Amino acid sequence: MDYNKIQPICELYGPVIQSEGSLAGIPHIVVRTTGCTHRCWFGEGGWCDSFYTSIHPEKGKFTLNDLKAYFEKFPECNHLMLTGGAPTMHDELCDEVIYLFKKYHKSITDWNANWVDNPDKKYKPGIVTLETEGSHFIKTRERIDLISLSPKFTNSIPKLGIEKPQGGIVDERFIKQHNKFRLNKDAIKQMMEYHLDYHFKPVCNPIEMPEVWAEIEAFRVEMNIPKSKTWIMPPGDTAEEIIRVLPMVIDFCGQNGYNFSGRDHIIAFGQKRCV
Repeated sequence: MDYNKIQPICELYGPVIQSEGSLAGIPHIVVRTTGCTHRCWFGEGGWCDSFYTSIHPEKGKFTLNDLKAYFEKFPECNHLMLTGGAPTMHDELCDEVIYLFKKYHKSITDWNANWVDNPDKKYKPGIVTLETEGSHFIKTRERIDLISLSPKFTNSIPKLGIEKPQGGIVDERFIKQHNKFRLNKDAIKQMMEYHLDYHFKPVCNPIEMPEVWAEIEAFRVEMNIPKSKTWIMPPGDTAEEIIRVLPMVIDFCGQNGYNFSGRDHIIAFGQKRCV
């Protein structure tokens, strides 16, 4: 790939604290691609929180040389989150970003071997998380350490005639585009099997959203995803709403054997970007 060419990457920031899923609390560098197969709208929960990469996609701003310099600047931050939008739309770019990040950090295998041979040498492996709605399967030279699965269910389908975040009205074509890749089970299964690990990260309050939860749970069972890899996150696009539903979601997880994940970045920063 041409390292001087602007790529469909609209955000590059960090280190920041991951606030969702199985790696919550760990500093990450974030690379956010632009462009998405989906057009998510969650009713009272609002539009996709990164609508500027999906419904109204911005142009890319960064080259691979920009990423290279950034990774070199923060060698101690060994976690990368590759998110979007839908990063799997850009399979060649994903492969190159992951390969580039891994160049500056040793592999898990090297880390384990070195730890046995020389525990005083403190280099760290590069751990890559790919956040995906599951629309496409991609292979990479370096298998991805963690696939963070957030497939979209029927509660994400936009309503005909409502206004988009930055103007324009939802029509049938818009809805058809959203549904085209909305629940690509074959691609999701391939991602789970090919890469090194995964977790399933649905956003739902099962107490107040029983129909949505029934759909999510049916998917989990069909895809043979264990509860131990399932992290339920509270819905809401404001701190007030998330705090309101927290007790219900936490209690549900505890009583039914699921993992709980907060969304502390929304509580702390609201709709602010690059956090």
